[in-house]
Amino acid sequence: MTRILVLYASLGSGHVSAARALCDAFSKIPDLEVHSEDALAHASPIYRGLIVRTYEQLSENMPILYKAYYEGSDVDDLERSLDNNLAWAKLERLFFRELGQLVRNIDPDIVVCVQQIPSRLLQLLESEDQVSMPQYVVVTDAVVHSTWINNGVDKYFLPNEISKRMLMQRGIDADALHISGIPVDLKIAEPKVKAEVRSQHSLPPNQPIITLFGGGLNAKRVRRMVQDLLESPESGLLVVAAGRSDELLEALEDMDDGPHMRLKKVGMIDYVDDLIVASDLVITKAGGLITSEVLARSTPMVIVDPIPGQEEENADVIAAAGAGVQIRLPEMVAPAVRFLLKHPERLKEMQQWANALGRPHAALEITEQIMADAQSRTLSQAS
Repeated sequence: MTRILVLYASLGSGHVSAARALCDAFSKIPDLEVHSEDALAHASPIYRGLIVRTYEQLSENMPILYKAYYEGSDVDDLERSLDNNLAWAKLERLFFRELGQLVRNIDPDIVVCVQQIPSRLLQLLESEDQVSMPQYVVVTDAVVHSTWINNGVDKYFLPNEISKRMLMQRGIDADALHISGIPVDLKIAEPKVKAEVRSQHSLPPNQPIITLFGGGLNAKRVRRMVQDLLESPESGLLVVAAGRSDELLEALEDMDDGPHMRLKKVGMIDYVDDLIVASDLVITKAGGLITSEVLARSTPMVIVDPIPGQEEENADVIAAAGAGVQIRLPEMVAPAVRFLLKHPERLKEMQQWANALGRPHAALEITEQIMADAQSRTLSQAS
């Protein structure tokens, strides 16, 4: 039986979701044993706490500093990229003593990395723990950063042609690059009818629905956007999904329906995909996974407050493709939404471009390609 190990690092929910989607796709293939592990769960508590706090503090509270680090660490030269990432791995290896034991215990035939940290650590595990297996890297940002490039990677699965071109320019062999999209929940590939989804969740059948995913946004800025949207002269429903953010729900506690625009506030929900399908427009930050899920449903986006670095690049890719618009000032969100709702032909164009950019079958495509490679290796070894 073939054993697959999917490694991720729980810095943000996107990597976790992508790993889960890949595991679900692998589980559909017979005679496979699939393991999914968070590399940070096998790191020392000191390192784990430090890197999580540093990431959160820099990305949320010191975005300019985070952007400087992100852009400064993106290296065009292939050899420098490999050397830099190997140097980081040698420093981190001191805090990941348990990871080698984990890999030895599972003894995988194939490893799939959905984040940079486990991928670069595998370079050292191969020499220290006599681990030798094909390694695949699944990039979960719309634009690939040099920290994804490591020795020993057999193939990179990429979100788009832009990332493939960037890696080729840096010297990666084109045969090692496969455009698949970012893996999303397999259910997103299942067809859904907007009218049926609206009826199922008691949403208005014939009015515009705008969904604002605000859980990862600044609560005060979301309140400003909601306030302006509720003053819209057009009838419709504004759904604010706060996720785990109790702070956001508290910030909106005293807010109610506007003169024409109704307001629905929800916290953690298990029907995010249904909400995307039901919506005419989604307002969101530019995380790789949430934007991939929205694109996979061909829903136009208004992107707000992207974290400097990878989220800004995600937003640029979506806006350049015509599948969304990027807004910097919260005061401009409501005018942008009103403009789009008044011009359904523009919304329709955005839906078409989102459909062209979305990859709902990414997880299945990745797993099928990996298993095809495995079969080719078996045949080659037999001959």
